[in-house]
Amino acid sequence: MKALVSLKDVAFQYPGSPKRAVEGISFTVPKGRWTALVGHNGSGKSTIARLIDGLLAPLAGSITVDGLALNNENLATIRRKIGFVFQNPDNQFVGTTVGEDVAFGLENRNVCRAAMQEKVARSLQTVGMADFIDEQPANLSGGQKQRVALAGVLALEPQLVILDEATSMLDPEGRQQIDDLLLRLQRERQLTILAITHDTYEASLADHVVVINDGHLVEQGPAATILSQSARLQQLHLKPPFVFQLKQLLIARGIQIPEDVNNEQRMVDWLCRQYNSQI
Repeated sequence: MKALVSLKDVAFQYPGSPKRAVEGISFTVPKGRWTALVGHNGSGKSTIARLIDGLLAPLAGSITVDGLALNNENLATIRRKIGFVFQNPDNQFVGTTVGEDVAFGLENRNVCRAAMQEKVARSLQTVGMADFIDEQPANLSGGQKQRVALAGVLALEPQLVILDEATSMLDPEGRQQIDDLLLRLQRERQLTILAITHDTYEASLADHVVVINDGHLVEQGPAATILSQSARLQQLHLKPPFVFQLKQLLIARGIQIPEDVNNEQRMVDWLCRQYNSQI
């Protein structure tokens, strides 16, 4: 699988800090796949996201994006390849209406008005917010605001979408809506996603998981493999996804669960089959 982003021995230290926030980090983000960067609060996840986007400069190591070395010469080109969705959608709004906000990035790229209108309409349709194009952002719910923020990113057609705790401020319904939307977009468009999160359920939606602890990489691999290690996750102050908690409880009761039962839908299907076989 071709890597869209590659980090090699990356380190970073904030001015005035007694220790490095990131130390010796190496991993890749495969093109067209969903990668989750997981760790407890303060583990260095957001620092890594900002290093990839060039908002911070590494103290050591190297980063490449789509084959380009991340340096001053390539920075502008690389940033056009990346869309960034932050934790608080209110921090991203600059327009007085939803439509103006989604158009902001396109205006900065001097996209002609006709093309801009088409891209804005298409992006809002994609995230289910087309009917709100003339609405003021302040009147939207948290989930709606985050969908508009995502529409603004999608309108720019980036190769990589970075989500920095993008659902952590939403209620469960809003979080589920965003997760479902991202999963659909990733599958339909082969979108490359790097999701920064401490929520292991959201990480379970990913293809690949990278676990960070106190600025160091401690685990990486397929989501089902990493997230099934309940004891290890608890050591890292991470709560295992519910499906794996349930799986461990059933195994402890002597019930054998197939290895491929590694997400909620497969668990529901398997439990239904067991129930139907008993009646």
